[in-house]
Amino acid sequence: MSIAELKKLRTVTIDAHRAGRLDEAQRAYVSYLGQKPDDAQIWSNYGALLRTLKHYRNAERAQRKAYALDPKSIAVRGNLANILSDLGKFQESIDLRQSILRDNDNLPEHHSLIGRCLRGQGNYTQAVTYLEPLAVRFPDFADIKMQLAMSLLALGRYKEAFKYYRARWDAGELTKRSVSIPEWNGEPLNGKTVVVVPEQGFGDCILMSRCLPALKQKGAAKVIVVAEKPLARLMANVEGADVVDTSYTINGTEDFWINMMDLGRLSLETDTDIPAPSRLTIPDDSRVRAKDIVAPFEDIFKVGVVWTGSVTYRANAFRSFSHTDFLPLTEVDGVQLFSLYKGPMLDAFLQDGSGGLIVDAASTDRDFADCAAVMEEMDLIITSDTATAHIAGSLGLKTWTLLHKDAFWVYRHKGDTTPWYPSMRLFRQKQTLYWGDVMAEVKAALIKEAAQ
Repeated sequence: MSIAELKKLRTVTIDAHRAGRLDEAQRAYVSYLGQKPDDAQIWSNYGALLRTLKHYRNAERAQRKAYALDPKSIAVRGNLANILSDLGKFQESIDLRQSILRDNDNLPEHHSLIGRCLRGQGNYTQAVTYLEPLAVRFPDFADIKMQLAMSLLALGRYKEAFKYYRARWDAGELTKRSVSIPEWNGEPLNGKTVVVVPEQGFGDCILMSRCLPALKQKGAAKVIVVAEKPLARLMANVEGADVVDTSYTINGTEDFWINMMDLGRLSLETDTDIPAPSRLTIPDDSRVRAKDIVAPFEDIFKVGVVWTGSVTYRANAFRSFSHTDFLPLTEVDGVQLFSLYKGPMLDAFLQDGSGGLIVDAASTDRDFADCAAVMEEMDLIITSDTATAHIAGSLGLKTWTLLHKDAFWVYRHKGDTTPWYPSMRLFRQKQTLYWGDVMAEVKAALIKEAAQ
């Protein structure tokens, strides 16, 4: 290939990547690198593409090739630091970002991501100490406040954390609301009507709904909760709400509105303030349906399992695993597994024969109330970090939650319990994307549990 042809292919490759034509870009990268393997920028671009496509191990390999070719490039160091952080190689990621900042200290994104890596190591206090002055230095860079919020949440310093957590609306992943009434920011609530609106995931809504009674304690006369349809029946009688409605539209007659996740600002300061989980409602028809599903297995130890959360969640690949990881548990004597999962990953479960070993108890679920009713029939719930964990924990069921290395702040990075869900036991991943050791630990624990 001539020099001119190589230059043209390079341009075409970059253009396809920038335009979001990822399959085309991947083929072009492969073709170009086969002819020009010493182009550090293209190796780095290729690694960034592989990261987008969730080929994380190969993304790291590509970035290391780029770094070996051009270790002085800020872009190359930054891209390598990104994938190392994804893979839980936090100290190496920090070292790279510190080398970048020695060249140019005025790059808030690298400061922010150092804080994120410190949090990923479980060094929450160190992360807060590092990030607090940076939040003042870079007041318009929202992600610094977000990383600070997450570190404070993990420390149980909730009052400070929720103040910074409001930066999520400026961090680029959520769209700010346009509402005709004022957002509640601590004004007197005596005799007022407050509308609580959902945000983010179903699990987040279940988690923070326990703070709804605080609105009443602060004098609200009427609390209206806007519930997403999959949660509506489960939350129909949630404490602290006068109305739970899936189709409620703010019409201007109400006094205030508040996001569900901001309810933590009302009454939480430390772990000692965490209210008990919300009492959820399971309708009778869901319970009848659940009993029919488990009827053939009356005298056996029943385990409900979930292996993945929403595939649209950007970090789902790290917190979730394959249904096949549960198959060794089907070998435990006296145990029957039931799938509590409903979603696009069910096809693989049904196609490889796993459906004969793990009973499909959820593909016909109408909503989370149906799922919760089946959970009640189980002797144990084993789940990834998704909405199922929050529901099972709120129901007070014996729940084993399997956590990825960089766990959600509710679960922190150490320990086998969480103050947010007293009935829950935590199993922790030791190596990012590898679940073999976790499953071995779970199988050993299940053998003991079933024997009892």
